[in-house]
Amino acid sequence: MTLASSKTSPKGSLFADIKSDNIAQSRKKLIKIVSMHLNKVHHIAIICSNYERSKRFYTEVLGLEVMAEHFRETRQSWKADLSLNGSYVIELFSFPSPPPRPSYPEAVGLRHLAFEVDDIEAAEHELTEKGIAHEPIRTDEYTHKRFVFFSDPDDLPIELYER
Repeated sequence: MTLASSKTSPKGSLFADIKSDNIAQSRKKLIKIVSMHLNKVHHIAIICSNYERSKRFYTEVLGLEVMAEHFRETRQSWKADLSLNGSYVIELFSFPSPPPRPSYPEAVGLRHLAFEVDDIEAAEHELTEKGIAHEPIRTDEYTHKRFVFFSDPDDLPIELYER
């Protein structure tokens, strides 16, 4: 009996060769994959349309720090490694003429970037003081935590979520 057909599974995939005579071997492969241990999200890569404007936003508005910054001559591209509280979190890239990212209506892919804050009202007040348009504070119906959305200079949605 075949549990997965090689017609529907890519050649060499875990499930392409599962047959009743080699279920034990396939089970060992599956356990090996499932036991992978992820430690944390290492970083998030963001491509921006205007490098200096986005770098100012992420450093001056959100308070991230530039850990490293490089101009990649062959790509005519900047790359900055940005940290939050000493931990590397964002790679900020520029490329010549990148296409815009659709955010509205929501598209497949990254939906938004979320940061945790201790005081959502103080964070909202700071956004207002810095001239950053934002939605009203809302409450998550499941966690009962409050959050607020705004956008980076390229309309990538960003959420601040209270601890």
